[in-house]
Amino acid sequence: PAAMELSAEHLREKLRRDLQAEHVEVEDTTPNRCASSFRVLVVSAKFEGKPLLQRHRLVNACLAEELPHIHAFEQKTLTPEQWARERQK
Repeated sequence: PAAMELSAEHLREKLRRDLQAEHVEVEDTTPNRCASSFRVLVVSAKFEGKPLLQRHRLVNACLAEELPHIHAFEQKTLTPEQWARERQK
């Protein structure tokens, strides 16, 4: 693609598809919404039994072409079980 499409929607779709995520939240945290910093939450069974670093690598690999254009990227990766527990709090 000529112009990199950087939108929360695009990132959400891609993460959900690539990581077979059951829940993805993407928040554009740029003050003026110019889509250069994002906070994401990805809930995927693919994270089961993987340490944080490996989970983050999966996310980074998924967004390999987008990340160079993103200045700040904050991610939270949870397994479905961890996500269920988080929501009970």
